[in-house]
Amino acid sequence: MESLILFGGSFNPIHNGHLRIARAASLRMNAEVIFVPNAKPRWKRPEVSGKDRLAMLEAALKADGSPSFSISRFELGENAEVHYWVDTLRHFKKRYPKMRLYFLIGADSVNSFPEWERPDECASLATPLYVSRPGVELNDAVLTKYHMRRLDYDGAGPVSSSKVRTLQSIDVPLVVREYIESHGLYYMAKIKELIGERRLAHSVSVANLAYHIAVKSRLDDPQAAYIAGLLHDCGKNYPKEEAKAILEKEFPELADQMPEWTYHQFAGAYIAKEVFGIEDETILSAIRYHATGKAHMAPLSKIIYAADKADPARGYDSSALIAACYKNYYLGFLTVLDANRDYLKEKGYVLDNPLTKECMELYLGEY
Repeated sequence: MESLILFGGSFNPIHNGHLRIARAASLRMNAEVIFVPNAKPRWKRPEVSGKDRLAMLEAALKADGSPSFSISRFELGENAEVHYWVDTLRHFKKRYPKMRLYFLIGADSVNSFPEWERPDECASLATPLYVSRPGVELNDAVLTKYHMRRLDYDGAGPVSSSKVRTLQSIDVPLVVREYIESHGLYYMAKIKELIGERRLAHSVSVANLAYHIAVKSRLDDPQAAYIAGLLHDCGKNYPKEEAKAILEKEFPELADQMPEWTYHQFAGAYIAKEVFGIEDETILSAIRYHATGKAHMAPLSKIIYAADKADPARGYDSSALIAACYKNYYLGFLTVLDANRDYLKEKGYVLDNPLTKECMELYLGEY
C-alpha cells in the first residue's frame, strides 16, 4: 500500500523548518507529501490573505521543494466560517481510498489534539505523525489513545512562522523573503511605519548586500546580517531629544561627545530590542555603531558598516567597494572605511566624535 502524508497549516509564512520536516517525512515514510494551506483555521486568523500565503508556498516549493511535494487548494476553496481538519481528512480518504494516510502534527499541537473537532475520527482516517520539539513535554496518554507515530527527526531548527513574522528569524527560502519584501508583509509594514518608504528601500538594499557579504564570507549566521541591515536605520525618525536621552542613559560617558547625526544609531539599537524583540547583542551592536564605527568591531558590525556606506541604492558607483567586500569582508571593510574617510574630508566634515576617531585610528592608522 502506498503512503500519503498530509501537511496542513496556515503556512504564515512557509519557512525552511516546514520544508526540512516535509523532506524528512517523505524519505522516512517513503511517501508523497501534500501541503494543505488553510483559509480559516479554527485557532487563529492569519493577518495576511490566503492568496499571499499560497503564493509564498508555491514559490518555496518551486525553488526549494521536492518532486514528492505538491499543494492542495481544498481548504482554500471552502466557504465555511471555520474549517475542520476532519473534513479535509474525509476528502482525502474518499479521493485516495487505497492509500495509507498520515498527517503531520507539530509537537505543540499534540497535547491539544483531544480538543480538535472529532479527534477520534481524525485518528481513524489517518495516522497522526508528530515531530518532537525541545522544551515541549508530550502527554503520553494522548500519544497512546490516538496511536500517534513519532517521526524520528530533530533537524527542523528553531525557526517558526511567528518568529519570521516578527523578524526573530528569516530562515525562509530566498523567494519567500523577497515576496515579503516586495509585498510589505509582516515586519516590513512595521519598519515602513517607522522610517517611511524611501528609507525602507535603502534598508532593504543594505540588508540584502550585508546578507550576501556574510554568505560569501561564510559567517556562521548570515541571517543576522540581514536582520541588522534591515533594522540599521530604524531610529532615523526617532525624536532627537528622546534619542539623546537613550544615549545619556545607556552610554553616559559619550553623551556630551556625540554629535546629533549619530543619535539615530543608538535609538535604532533601542528600537530593535524594545519593538522587534532582538536580543542578539552582535545584531544590536552592529546597529548601534553602523554610522560611526568604533574600535574592535565584530565581523557583523564591520559588514553592516560597509554595506551601509557601499549601498548601491545611494546613487554612486560602489561596485569596486562591493567587490572588495565580497572577496574578503575584513579587507572590504577597510577599503570602505578608507573611502568614507576621504569622502568626508573632501566634503569638509569635521569628525570630532570619539567613536569615529578610535575606529579610524585603529583600522587605518590615522584619523
